[in-house]
Amino acid sequence: MHQGGSMRWQVKRGDITREAVDAIVNAANTRLAGGGGVDGAIHRAAGPALAEACRRLGGCPTGEARMTPGFNLPARYVIHAVGPVWQGGGRGEARLLAGAYAYSLKLAEEAGLATVAFPAISTGAYGYPLREALAVATATLVGAAAWARAVQEIRCVAFDETVYAAWCEAWGGSRGEM
Repeated sequence: MHQGGSMRWQVKRGDITREAVDAIVNAANTRLAGGGGVDGAIHRAAGPALAEACRRLGGCPTGEARMTPGFNLPARYVIHAVGPVWQGGGRGEARLLAGAYAYSLKLAEEAGLATVAFPAISTGAYGYPLREALAVATATLVGAAAWARAVQEIRCVAFDETVYAAWCEAWGGSRGEM
């Protein structure tokens, strides 16, 4: 575990749907309709009430996030962050990806949430190169330590070894807890 100011960061390998935190972040699509990967897994684990709650929100622009209850998840809330589809890097993808992480933290902060677990947003079906995406993610999360007061712990959760190793590298080369 790494401590920066009053915020701690942890990299772990596991299933984000099993994280007992205040909020898990979902790598969502703009319709907030369950898709594949992390999004589909979260929707399946939370149960059908999550889809209804998302439908009522009416979507979310790329680079922003929306929050719903966690329903059947151990997390109290789901923050649905919409990252960009990779189009080569020249269409504002880094800015939009940073926005998805920052907006997620802003929602957590406004709700007074202390623990938030993040996946590697946009790195699956959206095709954002893993190392580049996690460089944006870690820079955004470190920057948040300057203004976040409620959020005390960030967990970066990787479902597989490749993403776990890349998260560890992005946080400075250590493996496991930072």
